[in-house]
Amino acid sequence: MTFGLDIVVVVFVVLLILLVISGVKQVPQGYDYTVERFGRYSKTLQPGLGFIVPLIDRIGRKMNMMEQFIDVPSQEVITRDNATVTVDGVAFFQVLDAPRASYEVSDLDNAILNITMTNVRTVMGSMDLDALLSQRDEINSRLLMVVDAATEPWGVKITRIEIKDINPPRDLVDSMARQMKAERDKRASILEAEGERQSEILKAEGEKQGLVLAAEGRREAAYRDAEARERLAEAEAKATTVVSEAVRTGSIQAINYFIADKYVGALKELAAAPNQKVMILPVEATALLGSLSGIGEIAREAFGGGGSGGGAGPGGARTGAGGDAPAPRAPGGASSTRSAGDRSASSSSSAGRPSNEEPTVGPWGSS
Repeated sequence: MTFGLDIVVVVFVVLLILLVISGVKQVPQGYDYTVERFGRYSKTLQPGLGFIVPLIDRIGRKMNMMEQFIDVPSQEVITRDNATVTVDGVAFFQVLDAPRASYEVSDLDNAILNITMTNVRTVMGSMDLDALLSQRDEINSRLLMVVDAATEPWGVKITRIEIKDINPPRDLVDSMARQMKAERDKRASILEAEGERQSEILKAEGEKQGLVLAAEGRREAAYRDAEARERLAEAEAKATTVVSEAVRTGSIQAINYFIADKYVGALKELAAAPNQKVMILPVEATALLGSLSGIGEIAREAFGGGGSGGGAGPGGARTGAGGDAPAPRAPGGASSTRSAGDRSASSSSSAGRPSNEEPTVGPWGSS
C-alpha cells in the first residue's frame, strides 16, 4: 500500500513538473508569439522568456517581426496609350502589430502579393508609355502610398516597392529606337545649323571690326598726312617769307638757292615717275652742273665769308661793277626753242656772245 502511494506521488510530481515546464515559453529575437486562451487571443509574448497558463493558454501564431520581401511576378500591363508592357518587381514589408497581422487577414504574404500586383496594373495603366519608361521613381512612390494605405489595417508597414523590369514588345522597341535616332539626327542638324550660324555671325563681326579698324587707320593716316602737309606748307611759307626778306634786303644768293631747290625737285619728280620711259629735258646738262656749282658757291660764301661785290656770280656769270647780277629766268625758256647748232655754239663759247643772240639763262643767271 505504501509502495503504491509512493508511485502515485512520484507520478504526480513528474506531471506537475511537466505542467510547469509547458507553461514556460522562450521567444526568439525578431518574433512575437500570440497567446490564445480557449481559442481566443489574450496576449502577445515578446522576445525572451514568457509564461502561459498550462492547459488553458496556448501559443496561437508565431509572427516574424523582421522586414521581409516578396517577389512580384511578371505580368502584362496595358498603358493609357494602349501599349502592352511586361513588368515585375519586389515589395518589402514589416509586421508592426502581431495580433492584427495574425487575425485580421488570412495568409498575409499572399494578400500583400495580390494587392501589390493589382495596384501595379492600376498605377501603370494610368500612364503613357513614355512616362512609364522615364518616371520609375514616381511609379514606385505612388505604389508605395497606395499599397501601404491598403495594408495598414493588417498591422503591416510597406517599406518599399521597386519595379525591376519594364519590357515593351520587340516591335515597339524597334519603333522607339527609330524615333530616338530621328530625334538625335534632328538635334544634330539643329546644332550644326546653329554652329554655322554662330560661325557666320562671328566671321561677320570680325570683318566688321576689321573694316572699322581699317577705316580708323585710314582716318588717322589722313589726319597725319594733312598735318604733314600743313607743316610742309608752313615750312614753305616760312621759306618763302625768308626768301622774300632776302630779296627785299638784296641777297641774290637766297634767290638762287630757292630757284635751284625747286629746279632740282622738279627734275627728281620727272625722273621718279613710273610712266616715263623717255624724258626730253628742256635744259642742258651744263646748266644743271652750273646750278650745282652755284649751290656750292653759295655755301662757300655763307660759311666762308668770302666773295665781294665784284666776284663771280652763281652759274659762272660775272657781276658788273656795281655788284648787280642779271635777273634769273625760269628753266625751260628760250633755250628749249633754239636749234641744236645754236645750243652747240652757245655751249662752246667761253667769252662773250654776239649782240644779236639772246644768252642762255639758267637758274643761276647767264651760262
